[in-house]
Amino acid sequence: MDIEKRIELICRPPTEEVLTPEDLRQLLETEEHPIAYNGFEPSGLVHLGTGVICAYKMKDFVEAGVHFKAYLSTWHAWLNNKLGGDLTLIRKAADLFRHSWIALGVPADKVEFIYSDKLYDNLEFWSKTVKIAKNLTIARTTRTLEIAGRKETEAHYVSDFLYTPMQVADIFHLNVKICQLGMDQRKANVVAREIGEKIGYWKPICVHHHLLQGLEKPKVWPIPEGQEKEAVASAKMSKSKPETCIFIYDTPAEIKQKMTKAFCPEKTVAFNPIIDICKYIIFRENPVFTIERPAKFGGTLQFQDFNELAVAYTEGKLHPQDLKNGVAEQLGKILEPVRRYFDTNTEAKACLETIRQAKITR
Repeated sequence: MDIEKRIELICRPPTEEVLTPEDLRQLLETEEHPIAYNGFEPSGLVHLGTGVICAYKMKDFVEAGVHFKAYLSTWHAWLNNKLGGDLTLIRKAADLFRHSWIALGVPADKVEFIYSDKLYDNLEFWSKTVKIAKNLTIARTTRTLEIAGRKETEAHYVSDFLYTPMQVADIFHLNVKICQLGMDQRKANVVAREIGEKIGYWKPICVHHHLLQGLEKPKVWPIPEGQEKEAVASAKMSKSKPETCIFIYDTPAEIKQKMTKAFCPEKTVAFNPIIDICKYIIFRENPVFTIERPAKFGGTLQFQDFNELAVAYTEGKLHPQDLKNGVAEQLGKILEPVRRYFDTNTEAKACLETIRQAKITR
């Protein structure tokens, strides 16, 4: 495969930012199979963002010939007091994450799944963590707390400040050349780029993907000009706020029920979670999006691409409820293999039931 095709796959949506395209090209010209990773706090059920969106990028990178590591950071979830800080339960959630991506078509023989427990008994990892911490000020570290889902004013324990140096150490200890994470992890990856060469490592490339918007109406609506970034971060789909999520295990009836209640402002594309799902999931799965409507409401609609849908919705030619119904139907079909996998895989089913019964914290 030529470099142009590999770059196209890596930059394919839901990729939203590459730091930098020039560095990415140079890496691919010098390394045939560079290592990329995405890191996850295994902290609950898997929703469309963590599941479908991240699975897309894993598959894109594998197709591009990149060695992809899915890093299940049990200790970061423990530090962040996810699942009540119960490390045994967190490890079970990590198993659930792994099964979920496999159910979504991630090739288990081509993606390396790594649990942080196996990394952190190595003294070299902690040496890297200390080296990184010695090159970070308290002020700089505080500004990165967004990566742990916290505001700068919410750091109350010393453990809160361990999160960033440990995450940056993960990158260098895993020999990662491409950090492929969500936009909410950007600040940690930028730290790695800024200090990597200074402390004897390298400057990793960052490929950040879109954060899928949650189903709830944003706290402030309409979004004030200049506050778009903050609005996106606070409105993302989050497993700690299940009312904002469609989980990949949901039945068609559950999906339809959630869609009925979802925020979907009429004639508005920006910050519309249903439109967001169309752009990043529906049209990724299907070249044509068909929405069935009774003849008395205008009949069946077909959209050949996202832009055509966006124009029709903005012009009021497509009612929010019709859009919701169409998206619910498509998601039910897209997630059918996941439901089948968890119905037939005993180990996966047990993991799912355990985490369903757990109390999700933060």
